[in-house]
Amino acid sequence: MKRLAGRQVVVAGLFSAKAPDPAAQLEHLAGRVRAGQGTVVGQVLQRRGVSRSRRPGGAQHLEHPLSEKTLLGAGKAEELAALCRTTGADLVLFWNPLTAPQRETLEALTGVEVRDAASLGLD
Repeated sequence: MKRLAGRQVVVAGLFSAKAPDPAAQLEHLAGRVRAGQGTVVGQVLQRRGVSRSRRPGGAQHLEHPLSEKTLLGAGKAEELAALCRTTGADLVLFWNPLTAPQRETLEALTGVEVRDAASLGLD
């Protein structure tokens, strides 16, 4: 938790439409940041809803990322980058596990360090 002390943090997460209360889950993560002496400067919540496609099987993909590169949809990824710029964030902390390529892509997009909760022992 020392790694959060003094940090300006945006918490973010991708949640299935099946998740009962994703805002509460992000708030739980924000509470962990505050407990670690970090400051939460913003939150980005991406929902993955049921597909409106006429092809069957959309509900089977609810737990998958919207983008293999960023986990988020393109619009939410841009929203995250803008939020980092306007708030002076120096860390984005994801609820979801991230692959190394996702983390690198998000760091390039946002200009700040990107980590997931598990990598900081906050899961």
